[in-house]
Amino acid sequence: LAQAISAQPTFAQRLARLAAPLRSPPLLVKRIVKMGSVKTFKLKKHLAKKLNQNRPLPQWFRMKTGTKIRYNKFRRHWRRGKIGL
Repeated sequence: LAQAISAQPTFAQRLARLAAPLRSPPLLVKRIVKMGSVKTFKLKKHLAKKLNQNRPLPQWFRMKTGTKIRYNKFRRHWRRGKIGL
């Protein structure tokens, strides 16, 4: 019983796990895209491109532009902003 209680994650560990998807992915690592296979390859390519475009600006780019460009104004929410296929 004592081992089962200590095996549970702490509050900080649970918080870190929840915050992990909020961080932007590293520049050199390609995101793995999971989607259904019952669609044409052309449509899959289009959706994958839109998925990769939908990310925040990298911090190095904000420093490079002197914070003239502060955020990605083309960010799209999956429910509100539609792609228009």
